[in-house]
Amino acid sequence: MSLYAIGDLHLHFDSELKAPGQLTGRVWQDHERIFQENCASLIREEDTLVLVGDHSWGKKLSECGKDLDYIAALPGRKILLRGNHDMFWDVKKTEKLNALYEGRLFFLQNNYYAYEDYALVGTKGYTFEGPFYLDRYGHVAGWDEAEAAHAEKLVAREADRLQISFEAARRDGYRKFIMFLHYPPTNVLQRNSVFTKMAEAYGASQVIYGHCHGESRFHDSIRGKKRGIRYSLVSGDCLRWHPMKVLD
Repeated sequence: MSLYAIGDLHLHFDSELKAPGQLTGRVWQDHERIFQENCASLIREEDTLVLVGDHSWGKKLSECGKDLDYIAALPGRKILLRGNHDMFWDVKKTEKLNALYEGRLFFLQNNYYAYEDYALVGTKGYTFEGPFYLDRYGHVAGWDEAEAAHAEKLVAREADRLQISFEAARRDGYRKFIMFLHYPPTNVLQRNSVFTKMAEAYGASQVIYGHCHGESRFHDSIRGKKRGIRYSLVSGDCLRWHPMKVLD
């Protein structure tokens, strides 16, 4: 039994891309078929696959049916995290989604998923992505203060939600954690954040995230080991549609 992760499928079988010019590079051509074939050759029915958000471009559940059916048909158990484009998923309706897709998909929000002696915890997360203002040398010289203040409110809300997930697992006796986010845990100017500090406080062994597309964005946040925690970016285009093995 193995645990895998990937994110940012951006499916739209029953909906249109919000921005038609997005995600049109070569790596995105026929990515649904390529990913499906990679999963079929790699993942067994006893394995678990965590998808870290941006599953569908559908704005409501009725526009996401085929996208979620596509995910449900992949081999193994499927755990879904909210992404910034997952408009169909209202946090307050997570229990209803879990009831609707019981036995097919598990929606990870304000709860946790038990994997062997680990608790899988997670939330969408958030990080300030600009606008940043550059000097003539291309270095960041400032940023939009109003947008940064708004981002801090969203970060605090998501941190609260993540703590709910950690505490639910800890009350049930779990002491080993793997933490999942959609947004990266830090932005391009940060070395630490409330999310890295929470991972350290609860003793998470790994932090896994998505959201960053295109090679110029793949190093926007932490990758590799830092303070004993392994950080991994698993956006689909970064992984070339091969799910990353998290645990054997």
